[in-house]
Amino acid sequence: MGDFHTTSMCRFMVATQAALWPLATAPAATRHRRMHKKNTAASTPEMVTISRAEYDSQQAQLTELKLQNQWLLEQLGLARKRQFGASSERLQEGLMDQLSLMANEAEAYAYGTKNATAEQVAVKAHARKRHSGNVLDIVPEGTPTEVVEHRLCEEERTCDACGAVMEEIGKEVRRSLKMEPARFWIREDVYYTYACKQCEAETGEGNLRKTPKQPTLCPGSFASPEAVAHIMTQKFVMYSPLYRLEQEFQRQGLKLSRQTMANWILQASDTWLRPVYDALHRKLCRETVLHGDETTLQVLKEPGRTSTSKSYMWLYRTSGCAEYPIVLYEYQPSRKAEHAQAFLKDFSGWLHADGYQGYHKLPENIRVVGCWAHARRKFDEALQTLPKEKRQESLAATGECYCTRLFQLEQALVELTPEERYTKRLELEKPVLDALLAWANETSAKTAPKSALGKALHYLREQWPYLVRYLEDGRLELSNNRAERSIKPFVMGRKNWLFSNTPAGAQSSAVIYSLIETAKENDLDPYRYLVWLLNHAPGLSRTDEVWAESFLPVNAPQECKIPKP
Repeated sequence: MGDFHTTSMCRFMVATQAALWPLATAPAATRHRRMHKKNTAASTPEMVTISRAEYDSQQAQLTELKLQNQWLLEQLGLARKRQFGASSERLQEGLMDQLSLMANEAEAYAYGTKNATAEQVAVKAHARKRHSGNVLDIVPEGTPTEVVEHRLCEEERTCDACGAVMEEIGKEVRRSLKMEPARFWIREDVYYTYACKQCEAETGEGNLRKTPKQPTLCPGSFASPEAVAHIMTQKFVMYSPLYRLEQEFQRQGLKLSRQTMANWILQASDTWLRPVYDALHRKLCRETVLHGDETTLQVLKEPGRTSTSKSYMWLYRTSGCAEYPIVLYEYQPSRKAEHAQAFLKDFSGWLHADGYQGYHKLPENIRVVGCWAHARRKFDEALQTLPKEKRQESLAATGECYCTRLFQLEQALVELTPEERYTKRLELEKPVLDALLAWANETSAKTAPKSALGKALHYLREQWPYLVRYLEDGRLELSNNRAERSIKPFVMGRKNWLFSNTPAGAQSSAVIYSLIETAKENDLDPYRYLVWLLNHAPGLSRTDEVWAESFLPVNAPQECKIPKP
């Protein structure tokens, strides 16, 4: 092996000397020119010849990698905004200037003329009351007042100068707000039994009569309407989990377990709240305009499914045109469209919803109305992925400005009747919609489909038949924000109690949330409404088969109303 290396090295040296010999024997100028050419050739990039097919393949891969890198940067920017940025979708100051320039050109873009200028409609001003800091300004009327008088004793009222007794000439009143934690006590209902002593003396048999007993809320339990209403309010209004309530009660010396409280909630919900929920459901389906939405829920002990499976809480509520608002939740193990179809089987009319395809599979008698807030949110997300210096002149800003213009026009039509609003929409908003669609079709041809802007344009064009459906009737709304606001209390509660233990508990939660949110929409105090219902429902159910109709939130007495300061 050593001889082989030696022989190879010798051959290499001989070949090298033979190659360098002409350069060594040449004149100096010649050697300089030859060395310069050699160095220049060494610094020149090597040219490689490839086929056209291979070149096109490499260019396609490069383009795909650039788009993938752009998509990853967009997702990173959106994730940082969701975690650290503000949730508001209001336009920035620079974009507002762009919107003002674009406002009067939307109709011109659609019709090719500058004469179609939107009519300005005055918006009613809002004046906010400034609180003075006096406690009487924040408490409701009729709040009891405890008066504590502070006087000097007779010795302290003696004048230091002459020794006479001083007289009262004025007073200074300082008011403070007093509070105390929730109190608990035991109530004993004593029912006496009566006997006729005269009959017993004459016949030997006593004639007995017992005081009639009031029906109990939960047979075999010491639960009271006030206790159950308080626990429901703390969990479903104040979002306090049962284990926190258990700890709070223990600090006050009350050993009430979370299991006992859970049993009270389930039993009261199934027996007394569910019939009222069903009555509200029947009333809801008689409306002509509804809103729908859904959100995820985790149920730990659901048969045939793992504890990490996604379940859903569906929401259905009345629109702004309803005489009395109704908000109903329904628990379902999945997001299939068949659940919405079953819940709305007696409904016929318009349903405001987001872009979820399940709503589009509903029967033809249910006309789905798209949500412009979702469309604008897509453009806002595309805008947030751009550097701040590039946002003002970007295509994403143009799309968001179009959507914001619709909301501005809609805000100016709030005080009109549905018939007037229908006419004004066709006059003012229809040109903006036509201009937006024309711009979207033109922009989509030169936008990457997988980019944030491409997804926003795809959503807009795909949902267009549903987005413009609000023009069909003046009672319809531009967005589905009404449903999103109603589902927010459930989302807030879910952040605290995280999950439901069983499907029965999830459905009971849906019933309780429905009655509480409907009560709030009707200006009722949830606690007082639940106390009124749970106190009177057991007795009325014995004599009236349709007793649940009497306990709808709209029928609640005045004492259930929220007091106004």
